[in-house]
Amino acid sequence: MVSKRMSSISLPGSDDIHRATLSNGITVLSRSNFNSPSVVISGYIATGALFESDDKLGLADFVCSSLLRGTAKRNMQQIYDALESVGAGFGYDSGTYTSSFNGRSLVEDLPLLLEILSETIRYPSFPDDQIERLRTQLLTGLAIRAQDTADMSDLVFDEILFEGHPYSRPEDGWPETIQAITRKDLEDFHQQTFGARGMVIAVVGAIEPRKAVDFVQHALGSWKNPAQKEQLKIPDQAPLKKMKRRIHQITGKSQSDLVIGTLGPQRKSPDYLAASLGNSILGQFGMMGRIGGVVREKSGLAYYASSSLSAGLGPGSWSVAAGVNPINMEKAVNLIISELKRFVRGGVTKQELSDSQENYIGRLPLSMESNGGVAGALINIERYLLDLDYYREYDGKIRAVKRQ
Repeated sequence: MVSKRMSSISLPGSDDIHRATLSNGITVLSRSNFNSPSVVISGYIATGALFESDDKLGLADFVCSSLLRGTAKRNMQQIYDALESVGAGFGYDSGTYTSSFNGRSLVEDLPLLLEILSETIRYPSFPDDQIERLRTQLLTGLAIRAQDTADMSDLVFDEILFEGHPYSRPEDGWPETIQAITRKDLEDFHQQTFGARGMVIAVVGAIEPRKAVDFVQHALGSWKNPAQKEQLKIPDQAPLKKMKRRIHQITGKSQSDLVIGTLGPQRKSPDYLAASLGNSILGQFGMMGRIGGVVREKSGLAYYASSSLSAGLGPGSWSVAAGVNPINMEKAVNLIISELKRFVRGGVTKQELSDSQENYIGRLPLSMESNGGVAGALINIERYLLDLDYYREYDGKIRAVKRQ
């Protein structure tokens, strides 16, 4: 059980989350925590791989990876020196629907952190030498991916499950698409898809919420990009009508990785929490749940075996992954399918559900002990249109999930 005192101390809610929307469309969520002298910023911008063409896959990732490599004001070394001089950290990451940023610093250095955010997100210079260095790094990463059995099994699984859908495409692209991307492509993608509209930023730490909004306003309030494209709608995806199977050969490997799965609920679906608890029981809780117990512990057929539920703004996936000796592949596949059928037919036990519920409820306050954890929670509230008191009401929502 989570005490009311712990909940009131650890969990954000409508009485201590401040939400404001700037005139240019940026949404700011802020919450104070004066137990630490630090501050965290976290957020996203409304651009990502959905805007890429098939012949330029990896473009969004290329752009985001370039932002800290030089601006109209500072080169890469000067950017990193500015952050390092105050012990701050900052970075970007691309996604399918949105691209994210995260930073941390002492509270007195928040203006610098926001200045770096504003400068790099608005005025990247895409210097030629840095672009080519980055291209080499990206191509090296793709070469490593091509030899990684787990990465390739995930990629092939997405190609099958999301055939014809943007989710079937690798966000980091292919070697030929990365080679085809030019400096002009980077500049055009930035100009056409980056902008204040749809941007969300959370500020959590030793600062009054309204003052945090003022700092964001000062750094980003003037940003306007009339050329920014409207966010694209994520299409739905029909479930597979029959089981499909594909084998991707990588020579010289002593381990095979397999993925078995189907479509899952969206994050905002009313079935999401029930599915999440079910997934915990199936292949996460304890020693990787039922799947881990049957396939790895009892039968010894896998180096690892677990399930995962991937849920976001678009169609999700629910899958089981395992790493096995190639000679045990068929046995592992059959055992996993058998366990999935048993899970569907018989459901979960009362004890399994109770244990999983207590685990979910008990770990929530722990996830909110850091500024970063709270910032992530605020971003989730905004991204998935959750109530500001969602985490205060989480206990009841989890306990309301029934076996049938």
